[in-house]
Amino acid sequence: MGEAKAYEAFCQLRWPETGGEAVCPRCGCVESYKITTRRKFKCKGCHHQFSVTSGTILHSRKLDFTDLLAAICLFVTGAKGMSAVQFSRTMDVQYKTAWVLCHKLREALADETDHARLSGEVEIDGCYVGGKVRRANYKNDRLDKRLTGNRSPRRRVVIALRERGGRTLPFVRRSESEGVELARGLVETGSTIIADEARHWDALEWDFKSERINHSEAYSHEGVHTNFVESYFARLRKMVGGQHHFVSAKYLYQYAEHCAWIEDHRTTDIKELAFKLVDAAMAAPKSSKFRSYWQRAQN
Repeated sequence: MGEAKAYEAFCQLRWPETGGEAVCPRCGCVESYKITTRRKFKCKGCHHQFSVTSGTILHSRKLDFTDLLAAICLFVTGAKGMSAVQFSRTMDVQYKTAWVLCHKLREALADETDHARLSGEVEIDGCYVGGKVRRANYKNDRLDKRLTGNRSPRRRVVIALRERGGRTLPFVRRSESEGVELARGLVETGSTIIADEARHWDALEWDFKSERINHSEAYSHEGVHTNFVESYFARLRKMVGGQHHFVSAKYLYQYAEHCAWIEDHRTTDIKELAFKLVDAAMAAPKSSKFRSYWQRAQN
């Protein structure tokens, strides 16, 4: 595409209502001077200087626009994501650059479901991730990992609510039973909740029509199953174990949201995914979590 064409693509996606012409993010004025030597603009109304990425998730970017587009294309190509190490090698950038950029992109794509609510048939389940306890060498020293006291404090559960034919909403919590309140806040009244035999899901039968499947007896019975949400968990396990190998509990929610985005857009072609993510990055506000992350300026 070239640097000039890539820059024009970012302008078109940032300001689609004006055909790519700059709009001041401070006062909203549509008239500005172009500072071509620095690819910046100066507002004629308030004299504020800004660029196409000012105030967005890509604020203070250092990479060229062709590199940013290449990074986004790589990001959406992986069916189960791509590790920051592989990302840095392919893009020929530092690991720190790749790690922060990936997390910023995950933060942008997660904005799609910020205000989403589910309806119709909604499957709910949980998947425990991380916190694996290494077994002791001698058999007599090995602990029963089924007991809560013998589990790692880094263990988390990803609770997912998936609307059949709709979106997937993942949340990271310490206990699967916390999904009851999540369902009450995110699922529309009159919807049907499909869950497994876990006792904490019994509470949802007071608020929704409920269908249950006992996995100790069958995975599907007369059309009642949780196969769609289990499909999401299968992709998440392969993403964490096969691509990233280790995911901190602190950032697990971002990988869960990234996996949900991939699962929900699995039939979308790569080009459309790339422009969808660029559009999301241009609409997302400046990151408070990863701004100047490596300078210890995170909030």
